[in-house]
Amino acid sequence: MGSPVIFAVAAILLVLGLGGAVFAFAESGGTSKKRLQAVSRQTAVGTGPRNTADTQQQRRRNVTALLKDIEKQQAQQKQRPTLRRRLEQAGLTISPRTFWIVCGIAAFAAAAGCLVTHRAWWVAVCAALFFGLGLPRWVVSFMIKRRIKAFTAEFANAIDVIVRSVKSGLPTNEALKIVAREMSAPVGPEFFKLCEGLKVGVTLEQGLKKMFENMPTAEVSFFGIVMTIQQKSGGNLSEALGNLAFVLRDRKRLQGKIKAMSSEAKASAMIIGSLPPVVGFLVWMSTPAYIESLFTERMGNLMIAGCVVWMSVGIWVMSKMIAFKH
Repeated sequence: MGSPVIFAVAAILLVLGLGGAVFAFAESGGTSKKRLQAVSRQTAVGTGPRNTADTQQQRRRNVTALLKDIEKQQAQQKQRPTLRRRLEQAGLTISPRTFWIVCGIAAFAAAAGCLVTHRAWWVAVCAALFFGLGLPRWVVSFMIKRRIKAFTAEFANAIDVIVRSVKSGLPTNEALKIVAREMSAPVGPEFFKLCEGLKVGVTLEQGLKKMFENMPTAEVSFFGIVMTIQQKSGGNLSEALGNLAFVLRDRKRLQGKIKAMSSEAKASAMIIGSLPPVVGFLVWMSTPAYIESLFTERMGNLMIAGCVVWMSVGIWVMSKMIAFKH
């Protein structure tokens, strides 16, 4: 009797032991899976913000490096431009060789006119230098300033066209083409050159650099920085360009305010600068014999030359005094 009972008890204990072992392993496996899943979730939650922070930090580094490169390029471009570049900025299609030929013809004609009218040799030299070097360069500088002023006046409207085109779903290249097609000169031709460069494989950064060389203004520099950063680092292009257009209009309003506030000083400078030649002309009209010695005597010619030099220096100083940076 004892043996069957012992065997039954042993069998029950064995079954209970096996069941406990299976239950323990099953529970430990489930717990391990739960713990693994919890750790995985914690890792995902912990690495998510870290990855976002790393991405933002890397983006800041890229933007900083890009800004440094742009500053270096602008520092190089601040050097005096070549004659070919100045002719392009003025909107002229002639070559430097043609420009120098025209300058030589003008200098020769001025010197020949002085010699034919029996003027002194130094008068002929001065006339040749003025009509051969001074006047053509002044004309080119005047055309550059006028073209830059016209470009700046319409540049904010061109950016608004790009913003509306991008918001409507058009790609950036198509928005640039719309500006090149719809805007008047000189904004349209400059964007047309940019689009033509993009067609033949020029990168957007290189095309914007070329635009800044043709239009060396702060507005074009801002536009190039925004477009380049958006292309390399991403972001909302329409919002960035909208803010840029707002800034450009604020700059224009500030420029108008400065012009209004400095108008009195400019009027005073113009009156003071024009008073001596006007008085001299009136004296010559009323009593020519009284002032004729200034043109016939050598000492009078030297006095006129000195007056011209000192008046030029005075006008230059007054122009610098009323020129406000903004």
